[in-house]
Amino acid sequence: VQLQAFGGGLVQAGGFLRLSCAASGRTSSNYRMGWFRQAPGKEREFVASINWSGTSPDYAESVKGRFTISRDNAKNTVYLQMNSLKPEDTAVYYCVADRSLRGYNYWGRGTLVTVSS
Repeated sequence: VQLQAFGGGLVQAGGFLRLSCAASGRTSSNYRMGWFRQAPGKEREFVASINWSGTSPDYAESVKGRFTISRDNAKNTVYLQMNSLKPEDTAVYYCVADRSLRGYNYWGRGTLVTVSS
């Protein structure tokens, strides 16, 4: 499975961005998909995830109420709508798929989001 993320960029604080992640290869709509991020000098952290039906999203406390995750299984794509962005949201955002007991089995390369103050 290959994951490719799109939509990163530079935005001012209070603005919004929408990230997309397209999965290709041996994909399955049963995969839970999601996003992690890694800010400069910090460890990678969970942002959000969603089950295959879209009925069970999960969010980090730091993004609840501002970010919304969704997916389109027909397109093998997961989205992350990010509103009210803050400078502390600046990070490389990674798309992930197929959660197991050991973590996510597939990771994309990441897309950079920079929020200026």
